Amino acid sequence: MSVRVRYAPSPTGLQHIGSVRTALFNYLFARSMGGTFLLRIEDTDQGRSTPEGVQDLYDTYAWLGFHWDEGPDVGGPKGPYVQSERADLYRRYAEELVEKGAAYRCWCTPERLSKLREEQAAAKSSTTGYDRHCRAITDAERREAEARGIKPVIRLKIPLEESTTFHDEILGDVTQPNKDINPDPVLLKSDGFPTYHLANVVDDHLMGITHILRAQEWVASVPLHVNLYRAFGWEPPKFCHLPMVLGSDGHKLSKRHGSTAVREFREKGYLPEAVINYLALLGWSYDGSTEVFGLRELEKAFRLERLNKAPAVFDYQKLDWFNGTYIRALSPKELAGRLVPFMKKAGFTGDAVEEGRLAAVAPLVRERLKVLSEAPAMVRYLFEEPAEYRIEDAIPKKMDAARAASLLRAADALLPSVEGKEPAEAEKAFRDLAEKEGVKLGELMTPLRAAVTGSKVSPPLFESIAILGTAKARARAARLIALLEGSR
Repeated sequence: MSVRVRYAPSPTGLQHIGSVRTALFNYLFARSMGGTFLLRIEDTDQGRSTPEGVQDLYDTYAWLGFHWDEGPDVGGPKGPYVQSERADLYRRYAEELVEKGAAYRCWCTPERLSKLREEQAAAKSSTTGYDRHCRAITDAERREAEARGIKPVIRLKIPLEESTTFHDEILGDVTQPNKDINPDPVLLKSDGFPTYHLANVVDDHLMGITHILRAQEWVASVPLHVNLYRAFGWEPPKFCHLPMVLGSDGHKLSKRHGSTAVREFREKGYLPEAVINYLALLGWSYDGSTEVFGLRELEKAFRLERLNKAPAVFDYQKLDWFNGTYIRALSPKELAGRLVPFMKKAGFTGDAVEEGRLAAVAPLVRERLKVLSEAPAMVRYLFEEPAEYRIEDAIPKKMDAARAASLLRAADALLPSVEGKEPAEAEKAFRDLAEKEGVKLGELMTPLRAAVTGSKVSPPLFESIAILGTAKARARAARLIALLEGSR
């Protein structure tokens, strides 16, 4: 059997990080088995589906760097791959079930159904949902409804007795009494559009889906779907419900835990390689210890039997660790290329957004970055004069402004002699100067660092001065000296 799996999102919003993990697991399973991964857009909820949602879907996976083999944008033998383009197909299959006696038309009005819900709530009835009124409707009632112009829906006949059992690749056998399944759910709405249940089952069958990998929140719908497969006389695919992705508080991951839309992670400066690597480990592991995997390595290593039953907790700090790991693996040129969009977004122009210039800057911040969006603030001093100086940042502990100005004059005077030297040589010269001044190296460097960078914390200072140029560094030192002397 050739494996065929699908990712079937509804384009009602931005791609969620948990949904992307579902897509990734489907992709990896298909690749590990030499199978096919397809995209199907489930837009039958016309009121909530948006073009923006569809575009974000395409943008997300273009950025992540893995793609489907069949889908709306690439075509394939089982299309169309957009459900709103398959409406006639669903109507035909719904009518087929009516002809078989496995489904029936229902003329109950929204008013009647609302009243039914109110009565069930008032009676605190253990039986809720549709009361199957039209399952045994009389001819007279049907004619009356037709005369009133009521457009019927089509409902599935759920067996009234016994139970429905299905096998899940992770959860094992799952059984649900038929009395607990949604009573005779709607398959085709009065406007001719299918519900999720009908469209999902028909498409999975016609598209030859062999395995359904999706989040565990969909487990409750499977008994209904199994009954629908049986009504058609079709063999269901194999089910594999993936462990949930939770926040740190044990609840389903949502915005209250932090960013959840993939677009937000992208805008903050997470690398797609890091996101893929981290998501792959949410509910799956290779050997319990190996953590860093490239996409091609994951394609080879992925197996369903290595999935966990227990929910996975999304750890933002762990994602930061992965992102830092991948940032440090980039060459200066590669990192520079990825920094350009963030520099432009921060308002930089000219040489600040040229890859050649940024390639020289990249090594200064590569070890410090958690996300790429941090870089513009870290390197701003290399492209702009500090807007203002905080006097307190330039004064070492237990010293005054006069002593700080004196140390800065001494450091400034030494700069020409170390121009062009390796950082280690420059540091030795400044260490000797510190000893001569009777201070620690850090104390000597504090006012110079503040002068050059505008901050008491910065990337490596000697490397920064080499990029900035000695002349500019000395001009900034002179500016801060004047401020220090003027503050006495």
